[in-house]
Amino acid sequence: MAKIVGYIATSLDGFIAGPDDNLDWLFRYDGLDLGEHDYNRFLERIGTLVMGRGTYDFLDRMEGPWPYEGKRALVVTSRPIDRPKGAIETRTDVDSLIAELRALDDGDVWMLGGGKLQMAFMERGALDEIEIYVMPELIGGGSPLFPATGFAAQPGLLSVKALDRGCVRLHYAFPQAAAVR
Repeated sequence: MAKIVGYIATSLDGFIAGPDDNLDWLFRYDGLDLGEHDYNRFLERIGTLVMGRGTYDFLDRMEGPWPYEGKRALVVTSRPIDRPKGAIETRTDVDSLIAELRALDDGDVWMLGGGKLQMAFMERGALDEIEIYVMPELIGGGSPLFPATGFAAQPGLLSVKALDRGCVRLHYAFPQAAAVR
């Protein structure tokens, strides 16, 4: 059974993007040495990516080819995607999607992108683990790591590690996810 995981970077003040989805603050860390936690190593264990429409639209606006060629990519959206940039599938119902993802056995599932969809999965007890990479940047505003929804949880800390250039990796597990399986 696949694990559903998050892998996301945040500023020290808790934002994943600046105003207007600006990621210049994060791009300053291109080439960051994450060692055994390197993004490409992480991606090797992923069989399926799940993202919301905002993340898909952001990727669609980026120059270059679809960055997830060879991976199954699902976009949760209620609006049609007329000319998809990559090979994607769409879903509208989060609860049905969770059941579908739990039945997979071809690698882990990555909750890619913003905090809204990750929060929807956490609220349903469906996010198993999350790796949060805290960058030593205060950006002053933008999109929060997790939107305020009233949801509360007590994830268990699996590990914490200082990495290159002041980045800190926090790795948490959500015990309610294991209980729901």
